[in-house]
Amino acid sequence: MELNELCDKLKFEHLPAQVDVLCEQAAKRELNYKEFLSQALMTEWQARRLKAVERGLRLARFPYVKTLEQFDFSFQPSIDRKLVRELAGLSFVERAENLILLGPPGTGKTMLAVALGIKALEAGHRVLFLTLETLITRLRRAQAENRLEWLLAQWITPKLLVVDELGYLPMSREEANLFFRLVARRYERASLIITSNKSFIDWGEVFGDHVLATAILDRLLHHSSTINIKGESFRLKEKRRAGLLGQAAVEISAAAAESMKTSRVGQAPLAVSPASSTGSTG
Repeated sequence: MELNELCDKLKFEHLPAQVDVLCEQAAKRELNYKEFLSQALMTEWQARRLKAVERGLRLARFPYVKTLEQFDFSFQPSIDRKLVRELAGLSFVERAENLILLGPPGTGKTMLAVALGIKALEAGHRVLFLTLETLITRLRRAQAENRLEWLLAQWITPKLLVVDELGYLPMSREEANLFFRLVARRYERASLIITSNKSFIDWGEVFGDHVLATAILDRLLHHSSTINIKGESFRLKEKRRAGLLGQAAVEISAAAAESMKTSRVGQAPLAVSPASSTGSTG
């Protein structure tokens, strides 16, 4: 049986095109049979892995590609690098735990969520990224078309679901109930990463119902880590460097960051059950 036919039966899509190069390299390096076979199989595996990651990136629908290696931790020293390194090991995904990223707009929440999502993809996990607005729109449409149960079942499948921009727009009680159903379905089954510009005590206003917000937080925080980012906006930093940002805008950005910090002072937090969370709890 010819080599190409064998590769076809074994579904080796990438090896045939590299065989001549591999043989030449093996001769130069004087590889033995086992070493050559290992190199050949590694070539096929690496090509398959790259193809799987590229397919996963398309299906995940990230707004952009940003890796942890590209993240500027020096600009946001409030971020616990040790915790991020632990999260990058993806044990939280294996244990179906959640991650909540809190902070003012532009401080890197989405970048960090995307970077961790890409880590999960590279490890072979299925990942899906949705803004909260897109998520709610699709849930409402599915409910109107009597496909809600089907869609909820579809969104349980990804090992990691990233929900971006919670808190930027208020939600109706019906929308909050739909979000609760999704959180409840994924609870202790699969991981969520949620980014929000609101501290936890403000989630009652976001969902329009403090009791429902408590129920959502109870499930999200039961097995979770929280990172509370305090600092300047990346986007405003770039504009300031280019000379396009006035002092008033800088002061507004600083006020927003201070508001995130002080909104937790002098107010009673929502009642949630004790959480096994690590990191700052926002």
